[in-house]
Amino acid sequence: MSASMNSNLVSNRNPSSDAAVNRLRRAFFHPLSRPLGALAVLLLIDFFMIPGFFRIEMKDGHLYGSVIDIVNRAAPLMLAALGMTLVIATRGIDISVGAVVAISGTIAAMLIGGTMVVNNGVPEYVSNIPMGWALAAALGVALLCGAWNGLLVATLGLQPIIATLILMVAGRGLAQLLTDGQIITVYYKPFFYLGSGYLWGLPFSLFIVAGMFVVLALLMRKTALGLFIQSVGINPVASRLAGIRTAALIFFVYIFCSLCAGLAGLMISANIKSADANNAGLLLELDAILAVTLGGTSLAGGKFSLVGSVIGALIIQALTYTIYSLGVPPEVNMVVKSVVVFLVCLSQSPEFRRLRLFKSGNQA
Repeated sequence: MSASMNSNLVSNRNPSSDAAVNRLRRAFFHPLSRPLGALAVLLLIDFFMIPGFFRIEMKDGHLYGSVIDIVNRAAPLMLAALGMTLVIATRGIDISVGAVVAISGTIAAMLIGGTMVVNNGVPEYVSNIPMGWALAAALGVALLCGAWNGLLVATLGLQPIIATLILMVAGRGLAQLLTDGQIITVYYKPFFYLGSGYLWGLPFSLFIVAGMFVVLALLMRKTALGLFIQSVGINPVASRLAGIRTAALIFFVYIFCSLCAGLAGLMISANIKSADANNAGLLLELDAILAVTLGGTSLAGGKFSLVGSVIGALIIQALTYTIYSLGVPPEVNMVVKSVVVFLVCLSQSPEFRRLRLFKSGNQA
């Protein structure tokens, strides 16, 4: 009789409800569910704690508001996180990102500067050299920094954290030597557009991030590059035996990471209208690593998510905005970040995963 009752229950089940439950289950266990949930919680706290948080106004053809401000200020971190994603996906790490930001911004500020001239009785500032050449030189130096890191890691076989530590220390020191420890002010207004300009009502920095994201996503989806990066991150020895040029691939990801950092440096320098070699990009590499791990990229390599890294950068900037807006001391921000890093690393620990699976198996 019990068997017949069970068969009746199975036959009476609604297929549409089962499909809905399966969709909800897949959505809940989706890799992006946790970072999206964390961002939603932060925005919900801001909604209740900060008056007019979601209010967006149009002034002088530009959109203004707390949400726009968060996204705009997160743009350099999103760029750095995109580059860091590929490095971590190959089992690497790049802690020289902040130094590359300082070098890139310094080179651009020194070459652009701003000299006052008088045209028809009207004073105006002009760039010391054409701005295009200055930006190309700054990005070229950033690419050289990435090539240096890639050479040490891919060719000489140094541990990534040691190889990039060299540039982290020497790079910022070089930037300080170039500026003699002083802040170089830029007076050329077209340069400011990179960091504080607007296009179609939105910050121009967002279009730079979107362009880089689209290019990278197309490379990962439409070519075999994404598959190769995952393969190298999972097992570099097997990938090399399978015919993948692992050294060239690792060399590429470090160059790309420094390119993203160089763009972030230009953006930061244009936003503050100066080059501060002492503070520009300071600890940005740590925020980039945290953003990547928050987005679901595995620290063990292989698995990575570009969308998740962007969401992770938004989480960090939203957290910083929330702490400052609520009047909490800024030092608390570092404590919160350290707790988040601990929890993320703990969740990705193999021992912790085995313990969690063991408990769930016993409960079943």
